[in-house]
Amino acid sequence: MISRRAFVRGSAAAGAAQLVGDRLMAVAGDAEEPGRATPPSAPVPRRPMGRTGLSVSVLGLGGFHLGSTSSQTQATEIVAAAIDAGVNFLDNAWEYHEGLSEERMGEALRGKRDQVILMTKVCTHGRDKTVAMQQLEQSLRRLRTDHLDVWQIHEVVYENDPDLIFAPNGAAEALALAKQQGKVRFVGFTGHKDPSIHLRMLSHDFPFDTVQMPLNCLDASFRSFAEHVLPEAVKRGMAVLGMKSMGGSGEIVKYGAATPAEALRYAMSIPGIATTISGNENLDVLRQNLEVAGGFTPMTAAEMQALRDRCRDLAADGRYELFKTTKMYDGDVGRQQHHFPPAAQLPA
Repeated sequence: MISRRAFVRGSAAAGAAQLVGDRLMAVAGDAEEPGRATPPSAPVPRRPMGRTGLSVSVLGLGGFHLGSTSSQTQATEIVAAAIDAGVNFLDNAWEYHEGLSEERMGEALRGKRDQVILMTKVCTHGRDKTVAMQQLEQSLRRLRTDHLDVWQIHEVVYENDPDLIFAPNGAAEALALAKQQGKVRFVGFTGHKDPSIHLRMLSHDFPFDTVQMPLNCLDASFRSFAEHVLPEAVKRGMAVLGMKSMGGSGEIVKYGAATPAEALRYAMSIPGIATTISGNENLDVLRQNLEVAGGFTPMTAAEMQALRDRCRDLAADGRYELFKTTKMYDGDVGRQQHHFPPAAQLPA
């Protein structure tokens, strides 16, 4: 049975895709080779990835949608086209599509593993170090690799998550152990709910290398990660990984706050960000993103302020950042571990 979280995400993405379909077709052109994305006119540029010493593409490839593609062939085409265009950061998580997203990414990376910065996430949701290390081994097998470049704690969205993560024998100890064993190079955490939870994670002064958070043109007006978390992360030398540039499921585009190009370009222009991760369920969406990322030039401060001003009324109450204001983006595994009913059982 499809979860409410997956249904909302899919429905919203479909609506957004319909709004921008004409633009995508114009980009594709009549002479395009089937099954390949047209390379951007210039390669996707790179930036320093925090203090890691790595250089990361300004656009990252999200892994969730690889599990919802029609086949392994389609997933492989998306990954190959992204890498060919200069994208070198790949995102995933142990629980995405019950492991299928990792499996498809692993297969797609045959012969290409050394060309990417490979990240996946551990999904203990309060469970202990032993569970975390078991998930790491499963992720390594699915991704067909002997190490991860980045391993992050997934979906830190509940008020007690920092306490659970830093409890004795908790997930933080697993990050340190995996790094010590050479199975991961860098470690971090992710979350989408409230900047205060991110700040509580940082208050433990654990040597995180990365942090992932929603960064978009609506964020500045409501529970802003860009204003409250990003500066602290940059001060610590952490690589800031952005997500939900179009609202999670295209809400920013669907409800007219910004065009796809404006939304993505804004997110990629935020000072201090290393990469913006975007999911691509097909080559059309990837092509749209590459048109912005290829030869990327940041918005000016004045352009960014103008877009924030234009969006302010739509952003003020968080109604189009549903990951902050509803349970629709809270995964069922995490809800179960926190003793809450799955999303499908929540009131409509």
